[in-house]
Amino acid sequence: MNKRRLSKAIGRLLNLPKGKYLFLYFKNKGTHYYHKLRKSKEVAYPSNVMLELTNHCNLACTTCPREYEYGKDMDKGNMLVERAKIIIDDIWPYLDSIGLTGMGETFLYQNIEEIVDYIKKKNKGIIISVSTNAVIPNFIQKVSKVINKIDTIQISIDGLGETYESIRLKSNFEILDENIRQLVALCAKSSTTTMLNMVVTKENYFQMSDLVKYANEVGIKYLDFSQLNLAAVTNIDVSYYKFYQSNEFLDAIEKLEVAIKEYDKVTITYNFKTETGFQKCPFPWSHFYICWDGYIAPCCAKPFPKLLNFGNVSDDKLINLLNNEEYRGFRTLWFNNKTPEFCNKCHFTVSAK
Repeated sequence: MNKRRLSKAIGRLLNLPKGKYLFLYFKNKGTHYYHKLRKSKEVAYPSNVMLELTNHCNLACTTCPREYEYGKDMDKGNMLVERAKIIIDDIWPYLDSIGLTGMGETFLYQNIEEIVDYIKKKNKGIIISVSTNAVIPNFIQKVSKVINKIDTIQISIDGLGETYESIRLKSNFEILDENIRQLVALCAKSSTTTMLNMVVTKENYFQMSDLVKYANEVGIKYLDFSQLNLAAVTNIDVSYYKFYQSNEFLDAIEKLEVAIKEYDKVTITYNFKTETGFQKCPFPWSHFYICWDGYIAPCCAKPFPKLLNFGNVSDDKLINLLNNEEYRGFRTLWFNNKTPEFCNKCHFTVSAK
């Protein structure tokens, strides 16, 4: 657990629900461990969820599932404020954290401040995180309204300069750079943490060490490198994963390690050597994904309910959907370590060897 997660966890412990809700919170934790001990296919109320407020976006990134066949077929829209509040009313006593980002750009959602305030009014200890491309018009004006309310703002960067612009299409690195610097200054004396995320590909891997230097320069303390997930990328073969074992990539990792030691004020996380198999995937059990229109999708890598969903929160409570026959069947496959067809090409399930 890095410093950011540790500080957020301590903050959560200091602001647990009060009164009867504290009882419900700990009872639910007990239910979670009881199910886990019994190897049950059922789950307790989630302690963390992903709430997709919008799947509209101003960019067209080459790393984004929405830009491929499945994503282009998905319906697009914004979550109704009342629907979001009903979901929050249902699950807040059990939540430790909530992510307000899905396939879209978070700050295109006009009512984000209202939703953030609603969550914090329920319990100020619930950890709220968002991801943003940080290049929408009037970004600083919009984000400034939720500083000291949102706990973590993650900025997707995927490279520097021309490399960044070749991946995050319709964007502009100069605008991004200026917005990052302004955001860091705004958050400097607040409870909001800023971090960068880079999806590492063949097009940008050589800039990993440069990005550590950049994070140090602009004053961002946390940087995460993640592997490209091909689950919803329809025009790239799974053999792509072999790249993460290639000599050129391993050389870039060596340079990254040197940069990590040199710029030790920046906390770096990465893992390109995970074992594979459906049982390595955490999403049948946690970080449940609620789409903007209320459907429960299997995960954030392929949140397309037209392909697969486990029901809609407009029709039933979330806990009932999480434990319905279809979801329990999905978890049966997990226990058997048998990858569903839906999950083909996901980096959790496919070996690069």
